[in-house]
Amino acid sequence: MILPALFFYLFAAACVASAVMVIVSRNPVHSVLYLILAFVNASGLFILMGAEFLGMMLIVVYVGAVAVLFLFVIMMLDVDFVELREGFMQYLPIGIVIGGIFLFELLLVVGAWVINPSVTKTITAAIPTNISNTEALGLVLYTKYIHYFQLAGMVLLVAMIGAIVLTLRHKANVKRQNINMQNARTPEIAMAVRKVASGQGLQDADAAEWVK
Repeated sequence: MILPALFFYLFAAACVASAVMVIVSRNPVHSVLYLILAFVNASGLFILMGAEFLGMMLIVVYVGAVAVLFLFVIMMLDVDFVELREGFMQYLPIGIVIGGIFLFELLLVVGAWVINPSVTKTITAAIPTNISNTEALGLVLYTKYIHYFQLAGMVLLVAMIGAIVLTLRHKANVKRQNINMQNARTPEIAMAVRKVASGQGLQDADAAEWVK
């Protein structure tokens, strides 16, 4: 029991320290790297708890996709963070007040939190012991809670469509493709045959026609 406890404290301390560094770091690239470190340590904690599927999903989805996407976006946008920090002291008192309110609410929740002794008996169906955690999670998610799973998917779909609608802007000077016009194109519309005299360039021919 000593070795799992040592790994638990190691992963927990590294996770908390990296989470603090995500907020404290001045360089946003360093913040994303510390965020990846926090995800890796959280995955180690999940594996110690016996939830290897959640641990692997944390590595594959959040570290392999989300955090790397954040890193690429930050490096490609080249945002001027010095300009963004201007006026920080102006909003500092308001931030301190709001942060103090949230801290007070968290202390109230933690101080009044009591674990119900019957919480372990609320599971209506017994978890089979002859299958892996991944298979047990799939059986529960896609059988008993399939309607909630589909409802969550619909909520995410509506949120994605709403984000596209809110951010889509039609600008007057931006050329957009007209599918009907593209399908109605004919060789006569698409190209023009010009007869240019020998020794005369196309620009000279256009200038001569303009003079006429």
